[in-house]
Amino acid sequence: MNIDNLEYNTEREMLIIPEYGRHLQKMVNYAVSIDNKEERNKVAKSIIDVMGNLQPHLRDVPEFQHKLWDQLFIISDFKLDVDTPFPVLTKEKLQERPDPLEYPQNHPKYRFYGNNIKRMIDVANSWEDGDLKNALTLTIANHMKKCYLNWNKDTVDDSVIFDHLFELSNGKIDLKGSSEDLTDSSNLMRGKKKKHTSNGKKNYRSRGKKRY
Repeated sequence: MNIDNLEYNTEREMLIIPEYGRHLQKMVNYAVSIDNKEERNKVAKSIIDVMGNLQPHLRDVPEFQHKLWDQLFIISDFKLDVDTPFPVLTKEKLQERPDPLEYPQNHPKYRFYGNNIKRMIDVANSWEDGDLKNALTLTIANHMKKCYLNWNKDTVDDSVIFDHLFELSNGKIDLKGSSEDLTDSSNLMRGKKKKHTSNGKKNYRSRGKKRY
């Protein structure tokens, strides 16, 4: 055995997309070296078929076909000149950075209510006066009270919620001095309080385990 002819991976050409393997990389390199464009087109389509055979359940899906052609150009280091059924992917296009996402820059005064409360208040302001608007207004106020209690972990007077609602609605929703009572704090926070024993320790159930 002549070890002088052995090839080591460290000495070989680096694979651009390793999951397709070295044989496919050599096929692409061969396609790039073909002078006749018609012949290159035939070889390129054959390579696409080979790539598709690795995932046969997706090879006939148009979006997947587009992906395969894009990968073919990437493997060829964008040197392959062939006719494609899709727009040719260029190195510049691949390296383009997407536009930054526009995140809402809302900085509400009372963050513990969340942004959805402001949207709900805006909807209520757009409704005509009547029973439906009154019901929505009380629903919003009760939700605000629950949000406040989740943040404060204590009790809160209804008048505080009414003041905040008046402020957040720009004075369009005024429940100050109203005879309406919001849901009791203990009912809003029901299920959130943990049970404790008389000595202050948490009361864990035995989960059906026998004690000896």
